[in-house]
Amino acid sequence: MEKKDFSSSNLVQDGTIRQIEIIGEATKNLSKDLREEYSQIPWRDIAGMRDRLIHHYFGINLEDVWHTVKVDIPALKDEILVILDILETKK
Repeated sequence: MEKKDFSSSNLVQDGTIRQIEIIGEATKNLSKDLREEYSQIPWRDIAGMRDRLIHHYFGINLEDVWHTVKVDIPALKDEILVILDILETKK
């Protein structure tokens, strides 16, 4: 998706924001041990983004959301996939 398409669609913005909220909420539900073991992941930042989106809806910076989608989430996905592989081999 191009930035102009994201910027021009409230539906896409709302759906994207909701998915980021879900990621942040899921982060909050991970065990402290797991978060500490994989401390290279910015767990607090992820949860903090969720909190900002939930509690400051009218003050959401769409540039920040776009950056999160295009830069932060792809990098996070790569790291999470590695962690999932590690956890799967520990079973």
